[in-house]
Amino acid sequence: MPPRRRTDPVEGRAAVAAWLAAPDDAPRATVRTAVRFTLEELAAVAPGNAVEVRVPPDGAVQAVAGPRHTRGTPPNVVETDPVTWLGLVTGGIGWADAVGAGRVGASGERADLSAWLPLQAARRRG
Repeated sequence: MPPRRRTDPVEGRAAVAAWLAAPDDAPRATVRTAVRFTLEELAAVAPGNAVEVRVPPDGAVQAVAGPRHTRGTPPNVVETDPVTWLGLVTGGIGWADAVGAGRVGASGERADLSAWLPLQAARRRG
């Protein structure tokens, strides 16, 4: 069963486009909507429960096929800030560069999201 959508895709894409147009000036609500939409997109293209992707304070999602965790801290965790996450999903920042610079915390053998990023639905145009 596909993950339940909480963000209207039209509103989500508009929020991502607004962030891309003015990343330093996007209203907080726009950033939050863009992050939540792209987390939902990740869960749709990489369904599963093996990796918990956290983008505090805006959201978290479980994605990527593999063993499911049910209690405590998951064995595979990715955590980053909203600006870095939006850069990753739009193609403005590469996965290896973000991890290498310490902008992404990735722990666990399945925590490499480079196969799914950038997201097609959020990809930078041009």
